[in-house]
Amino acid sequence: MDDNMNDFDRQDGIDTPAWIPAAIGWGIAATALAIFSVTSNTSSLALGASTAAKVFAVIVGILLGTVGALLGDALRRFACPGAFFTQGGFFSLIWIRVFWAIGPQVIGLVIGVLLGGALVLR
Repeated sequence: MDDNMNDFDRQDGIDTPAWIPAAIGWGIAATALAIFSVTSNTSSLALGASTAAKVFAVIVGILLGTVGALLGDALRRFACPGAFFTQGGFFSLIWIRVFWAIGPQVIGLVIGVLLGGALVLR
C-alpha cells in the first residue's frame, strides 16, 4: 500500500470522503426509524396532522437523524477510550465494546429523528 494514501484515498482512484458511506448507512437507519416513529405516533397532534405534514416530518426526521448519528460518530471518535477495564466479566466487556462501537451514533440518531418529527408535528 502506498505510504502517501490517506483516509480519503481508495484503491480504485476515486476520492470519496470516509464519512459518505457512514452517512448513507445512517441515512437508511434514519429513514426506517422516522417512518416507524411517525406511523406509530398516537398523539392527538400526530393523528390530526395531514399526510403532507407527516411526510415532511419523516423528511426532517431523516435529515436530523443522519446529522445526529454523524455527530455521535464524531463524539465517539473523540471520546472513545483506548483501553477498557471492567470488574463485570466477559459480558460486561462485550457490552462496553458494543456501546463504544455504535452507542453514540444510535443515541444521536434517535434524538435527531424524534426531534425532527416533534418539530414538524407540534
